[in-house]
Amino acid sequence: MRKGETLERLFGDRWVDVARFNRVDRRHVYQGISIKVPRNPDLIRGFTPMPRFYQPAEKEEKFIVVDLSEQFLGAYEFGHLVFSTPIATGERGNETPTGEFRITAMDRSHVSSLYFVEKTNRLYPMHYGLRFHISKKGVAFWIHGRDLPGYPASHGCIGLYDEEMQKKYYGYPGAPVLKDARTFFEWVISPATDNGKFQVMKEGPRIVIMGEAPAFSTRPFKR
Repeated sequence: MRKGETLERLFGDRWVDVARFNRVDRRHVYQGISIKVPRNPDLIRGFTPMPRFYQPAEKEEKFIVVDLSEQFLGAYEFGHLVFSTPIATGERGNETPTGEFRITAMDRSHVSSLYFVEKTNRLYPMHYGLRFHISKKGVAFWIHGRDLPGYPASHGCIGLYDEEMQKKYYGYPGAPVLKDARTFFEWVISPATDNGKFQVMKEGPRIVIMGEAPAFSTRPFKR
């Protein structure tokens, strides 16, 4: 990326496809970084590496598959893919657990009790939180909104696009578009009623986490 270039300026209404293909949000696309774009942009229209049909879930009303290798999540209804999104999972030393789990709690306005927004004393927002695991040490793992830098960057949770949060806490982007955390949260909890507070979920959707996260980037954080 050169000075002054943005995804919108380079790719017009196709910028969302390019962002998803690179598992990155606009705040992490800045001068000096490299992104991947096929010669024919049509090849990544509606991009997803997740299978359109996942047979182990064909009898499940809702089922979630997380592929760490692809850094992507798929939401399935009776085996059919209905929604997919790029993710940011655990960094080296804080790997996201693999195996089969179940969504056991929801919290639209969840906030970390351990980690902070960069260069501030504000606890990190984990909006649209969905808890899927509690370790033997009592550490809770959540799926939630966050920023996506294009590589594994969390402390073990699974992060989805949440540009509304980024605008509030970082001041960028000015007009949020990527809101996958919210979309996924509403799909998971439906038809339950969300009261805006922490709630235990009984018989929440099952989730399978598989694969191994890709090589970890040393790209510096900017913006």
